[in-house]
Amino acid sequence: MAEIQKQMQELGKNARMAAYLIANASTEKKNTALKNAAEALRINKQKILSANEKDMAEAEKNGISGAFLDRLKLNDKRVEAMAKGLEEIANLPDPVGREIERWQRPNGLDIARVSVPLGVIGIIYESRPNVTADAGALCLKSGNAAILRGGSESFHSSNAIMDCLQEGLKKSDLPEQAIQLVPTQDREAVGEMLKMAEYIDVIIPRGGKGLIKRVIEESRIPLLQHLDGNCHTYVHEAADPKKAISVVENAKMRRPGICGATESLLIDEKVAGKILPEIAELLISEKCELRGDEKACAIDSRIKPASSEDWGTEYLAAILAIKIVSGLDEAIDFTNTHSSHHTEAIITEDKKAAERFLKEIDSAIVMHNTSTQFADGGEFGMGAEIGIATGKLHARGPVGLEQLNTFKYVVRGNGQIRPS
Repeated sequence: MAEIQKQMQELGKNARMAAYLIANASTEKKNTALKNAAEALRINKQKILSANEKDMAEAEKNGISGAFLDRLKLNDKRVEAMAKGLEEIANLPDPVGREIERWQRPNGLDIARVSVPLGVIGIIYESRPNVTADAGALCLKSGNAAILRGGSESFHSSNAIMDCLQEGLKKSDLPEQAIQLVPTQDREAVGEMLKMAEYIDVIIPRGGKGLIKRVIEESRIPLLQHLDGNCHTYVHEAADPKKAISVVENAKMRRPGICGATESLLIDEKVAGKILPEIAELLISEKCELRGDEKACAIDSRIKPASSEDWGTEYLAAILAIKIVSGLDEAIDFTNTHSSHHTEAIITEDKKAAERFLKEIDSAIVMHNTSTQFADGGEFGMGAEIGIATGKLHARGPVGLEQLNTFKYVVRGNGQIRPS
């Protein structure tokens, strides 16, 4: 315990010193570091894949689920996607020093609100090693230092990726300590990290309910919460059947193990008899388990009865809960009651119904006629994301460069004094 505390304190001190340098680094230097890191990822691809094979073998030995293994696995395509992601972030506008607003007071004071980095960001995440690259790159470009604590299951992969990020920093004459990885798999390191308020300005947890619960209960540091993705897709009575079937299939099955995957499907009772059997046929053919309420089971006998727990579950697997609703009112009420306020979608050709759904659903991302799997910072044009914030303070939805900055007020005067 004493050794872990010492390691974490050292990380914190190094990050705090690096944060000042990174906050004041030029855009050119930061971009060069990102491009150098992308090159290092490509050059060291085999080293990264070998490290990932070690992680995969240990995960399989421990009986990890298929969806979890999918998030953990790296291949040529995913390593290249990480490299391209770093280059895309380099090409994005630098948020640091951006003048958000400016005005003059009657007394001649010139006041500006200017974006500035948060400082040192601690990021705790599970399984997906590509988060190491995305999170490190976003923190660097936004002028922040980062302390990353990846899941123990991706330890070897994350270390290989971290080597590339730090090589990019070193080649660009920026402090390697600007992006650091917790060097131990011991869970005590997380507890220690959550106490380091003197070094860490914000904690961003990204993982399952168990991790989030622990961070909320133990953290002495402000949080940007990335909660579970219990996402809903609602097929309205005015939905185009062909469009609805295509979108639902993609929303559930493209990658069932990501937080933007649809976990609950709502179908209007006026069209359920026609559309549900076609959706069921397609999803069952793709080995998706369907669980539904009494009305859904009555429409298609292949649907298993759902329990009350199913409506609040993020499966991260090829399982879908199905609810037949009486109309838009019930769909909105059911979604707001059971969702994790991550991402919800309506499929309809009725624009008035769509606008009401978009207005009244209380989630970070609301969609019309498209797949919930687009709930991703990269798809939003942010280059990448650290997570989807489901809270309402500071940032909500994809957390990209802009969301990793706060602001300060810059006041310029000419000798003004405040009257008594």
